[in-house]
Amino acid sequence: MSYESDLLGNKMENDFRQVFYKVYNSKFQKDLFYSIEKEIKNEWKYLDYKIFPLIKNFPKNASILEVGCGRGALLEYLRAKKFVNVLGVDISKEQIELAKSKNLNAIESDVLSFLKNSDSKYDIIFAIDIIEHFDKKELIELFNALYNKLNENGVVIIQTPNGQAMLPGRIIYGDLTHLTIFTPGSLTQILRVANFKEFTFYEKGPVMKNIKGIIRTFLWTFLKFMYNILLLIECGRTEKILSQNFICKAKK
Repeated sequence: MSYESDLLGNKMENDFRQVFYKVYNSKFQKDLFYSIEKEIKNEWKYLDYKIFPLIKNFPKNASILEVGCGRGALLEYLRAKKFVNVLGVDISKEQIELAKSKNLNAIESDVLSFLKNSDSKYDIIFAIDIIEHFDKKELIELFNALYNKLNENGVVIIQTPNGQAMLPGRIIYGDLTHLTIFTPGSLTQILRVANFKEFTFYEKGPVMKNIKGIIRTFLWTFLKFMYNILLLIECGRTEKILSQNFICKAKK
């Protein structure tokens, strides 16, 4: 084992986050923290509106990696959409065992170690609800690794809590392992440092998938309008991305 690998191993062993990662499923499965994953698992129509349009032009044999795949909810969705070359990576043994119980292709590994040691490259890399769990020094390494592991014209799709949301507190402070909170502006900064050239941001707000969704979307649009009036008065500008989470598609 190299000196660098030994340092990484000691760091991970002494990292407070490992205490939580080891028991995510057994200790926290009924907590509010899992509401997002439960939504992904139970409401694939939401993904049809928010995620699938970002990858629909890729062939079904596109190489896809999800870092921080958890129990495999997104992997399962991708399989249902007939993508055949999909791999998930997560540090939680409990979560990986659940993913494998559904015959999903998933590996237990620290994300940074996997990206550093893997020889594979990917057309699409998903980073859903994971980048907020890294400190700023780790994020430089992570985004450089994500860039290097993409094939030419590959994309990374990110979802993360939104520091400029109208009501950010619940999603930001709902998990003790959140270390860095982004806005579209700050995420743009690190994407540029990592040499990504094209990036687009989207709200993770309500969608018009049924009557309830239509009502929620209408009310959300109205509330955003009122909130932006306040921003305009105070700051002289408005914001487009105000949902508690936001999505980013960045192209190599």
